Amino acid sequence: MDTYRKRIIRHPLMYLTMIGLLGAILLLFWHVWAGIVYALVTTIGLIYAWRFEKITFEHTEKHIESLSFRMKKVGSEALLEMPIGILLVNEKFIIEWANPYMSEIVDDGTLIGEEMFVLSDDLYNLTKSDEKREQTVTIEDRKYKVVYKQEERLLYFFDVTEQLEIQSQYYADRTVIAILFIDNYDEITQGMDDQSRSLTNTVVTSIINDWAFEHGIFARRISSDRFLAVLNESILSELEKKKFSILDDIREKTAQKNLSLTLSIGVGAGSSSLIKLGELAQSSLDLVLGRGGDQVAIKHPNGKLKFYGGKTNPVEKRTRVRARVISHALQDLIIESDQVFVMGHKNPDMDAIGAAIGVRKMAQKNKVDGFVVLDFDELNGSVSRLMDEIEENSDLYKYFITPDEALSTMTEKSLVIVVDTHKPSLVIDDRLLNNSEKVVVIDHHRRGEEFIQNPTLVYMEPYASSTAELVTELLEYQPEDEKLTKLEATSLLSGIIVDTKSFTLRTGARTFEAASYLRTYGADTILVQQLLKEDIDTYIERSKIIQTVEFIHPGVAVACGERNKQYDSVLIAQTADILLTMKDVSASFVIAHRSDGLIGISARSLGDINVQLVMENLGGGGHLTNAACQIDAETIDEAVMLLRNAIIETLEGSNEE
Repeated sequence: MDTYRKRIIRHPLMYLTMIGLLGAILLLFWHVWAGIVYALVTTIGLIYAWRFEKITFEHTEKHIESLSFRMKKVGSEALLEMPIGILLVNEKFIIEWANPYMSEIVDDGTLIGEEMFVLSDDLYNLTKSDEKREQTVTIEDRKYKVVYKQEERLLYFFDVTEQLEIQSQYYADRTVIAILFIDNYDEITQGMDDQSRSLTNTVVTSIINDWAFEHGIFARRISSDRFLAVLNESILSELEKKKFSILDDIREKTAQKNLSLTLSIGVGAGSSSLIKLGELAQSSLDLVLGRGGDQVAIKHPNGKLKFYGGKTNPVEKRTRVRARVISHALQDLIIESDQVFVMGHKNPDMDAIGAAIGVRKMAQKNKVDGFVVLDFDELNGSVSRLMDEIEENSDLYKYFITPDEALSTMTEKSLVIVVDTHKPSLVIDDRLLNNSEKVVVIDHHRRGEEFIQNPTLVYMEPYASSTAELVTELLEYQPEDEKLTKLEATSLLSGIIVDTKSFTLRTGARTFEAASYLRTYGADTILVQQLLKEDIDTYIERSKIIQTVEFIHPGVAVACGERNKQYDSVLIAQTADILLTMKDVSASFVIAHRSDGLIGISARSLGDINVQLVMENLGGGGHLTNAACQIDAETIDEAVMLLRNAIIETLEGSNEE
């Protein structure tokens, strides 16, 4: 308004008046009549200009007064009649003034004198936060965005109910793509005639089509063992609430017809791009198959994962084709390399050491230098005894090196092979992964979200009893120039025996075939037993832990170590194994402090409970029947509470990552 009140034109008029007066005086000295005429004309012009300036200023003043009046009127009407709630509160958050719309929101004649928190408890968070000054709250079944002006103690309420409903509808209608894969279709139908195979296809297609029709899903068979399904986010939410019952349906209904088929589903969600959804769905399916199948993985672009199912053990493959193909591919990679470095996980067990020795033998068979990378400070128990045996009785010991030695000799052509783990955080030294252009992963664990980036070759078979079993099969297709030594065969057999608990758990026909192959090369079962022997002190410590056992759920036993004592991770695992042999125990969990300051949990199961899902809930992983984790908890009691919650969530049928 001040801009309009400035009489800017007055300054030029004053200059013109002075110039006109000076010009008239000069003309009067030169010519009287000319000066009089000039003065008269100039005076008339200046009078008109000054009068016009005055009239313009008066009109401007009137316009300003009219505009100010209208603005005050509009402001008053906006304050009182616009659909925006306004509250003024005092320092104690007592309402001092509310506009009429605010009173209509709460259907109350007046709010003055009331605490503003009677509107919504969520307003507490708004006033307590030093940063957040906007929040959505619910009042009388409506949603309002509240803006809080702290200095003025002023709150604005914007009704965003319809906006949020539209947003919710948008997310509910977003497209989701799923790929359904029949896990063991080829194995089941391999020996069938055309009529039996056709009947099997009809059964499977009927089950999936009925499920799709029930939930409003578009599903089409795209190959003999794959279906493509298109749905939306709201349907996906319904399926999650039912824990993807299709997994149980297809397993049970096909079992009634002696087919025993299971289903794996990869789901891509959370993106508006169909190409991205397809990639997410395929990535999820790969993850599910790496975990053994018979489950669902839902993946979002931000990397968030959810898992459902995984209640059964993976089915053992009955063909050696994949083992032969992988063995030949690995042979090519070894031949192209100048050195091979093999490493397992931290605190290696017999399976990791045995598998590493077997892979090193592959390098030797192909005339390439191979080394086992080992942290000698992490060895304990049976692994220490095995290393002592190797050092005393063979030339193999010189091929064991430290991570620093490996890094100092590594070149661009070097090959790194990781055994018995696929998580970069668990390998002996991740610097080897970062410095190598070629990395191979050989593992028998179910695949987790964390995975070594861009491996050249991956051989993961969750059906296998141990990584030593997988490596033994690969050795069968390698050149026969260098025979397995007795100690090498014994090391591999030790890995199989430890992971199968002497051929009692996760043991299939291929396990015994691998053991038979090793026996032909002189694997010594007596030496294995000597390596796996334990001392009396360890036995007593284990017994003390078992004395603390309690059942937190029917069939679920939990035992804890002493509150102020640290335990070896192997001892914790062995205690869980022994608990599982007790009557009425279908799953065992042992919790104890570790030397690294964390609390370790070892989990074992007979298969009724998927302990892998329980451990993944706590940041760990493993197998359906054998898993573990380490948690950063303050006390054993806190760890027991976290474990109890994870078990309850798993028994309800879902696992979210």
